Amino acid sequence: MRKILVSACLLGEKVRWNGTDRAVDDPRLARWIAEGRVVAFCPECAAGLPVPRPAAEIEPGADAEAVLAGEARITTAEGTNLSDAFRRGADLAVDVARAHDVGIALLTEGSPSCGTRSVADGRFRGRRVPGRGLTAARLAGAGVVCFAPDRLEAAAEALERVEDAAPRPSGAISDAECPHLSRTDR
Repeated sequence: MRKILVSACLLGEKVRWNGTDRAVDDPRLARWIAEGRVVAFCPECAAGLPVPRPAAEIEPGADAEAVLAGEARITTAEGTNLSDAFRRGADLAVDVARAHDVGIALLTEGSPSCGTRSVADGRFRGRRVPGRGLTAARLAGAGVVCFAPDRLEAAAEALERVEDAAPRPSGAISDAECPHLSRTDR
């Protein structure tokens, strides 16, 4: 049974930068939880950032790939560079995905970590631009198809496709090597 990596805030965990959640109430997600498919994960928390924490955005004009390559930064409005923590969280998400045979991910849209189609514009004005967050980019690079909550139908279809595909071997790491999980197999 393939698993689904889900942003912990979408499951009601108050782990967002401002100490809130973005809980999703949908029967498909509820079914996946009941089936034991969901692996809850917050890349920022896994990387050691506190809750609450200052808002952070990818620099204006840059994208996740540039941050991952060390060519751009994720900063707070005050200019604190949090790029290393966000890169670490993205890498940990891939480790968790491999350890749990994750086929798809359901991620929080707009986040500098989890955005699948849009992120903040880097000017701390509440505006979004097309792009994806670091975790979404790293997961996609590892073969995990990422979706925002408004695309749950497409996520369910993708899950069926990965279930029908030949089983993939799990990654080379074990659960014991992944202490950064928020909760697993809910």
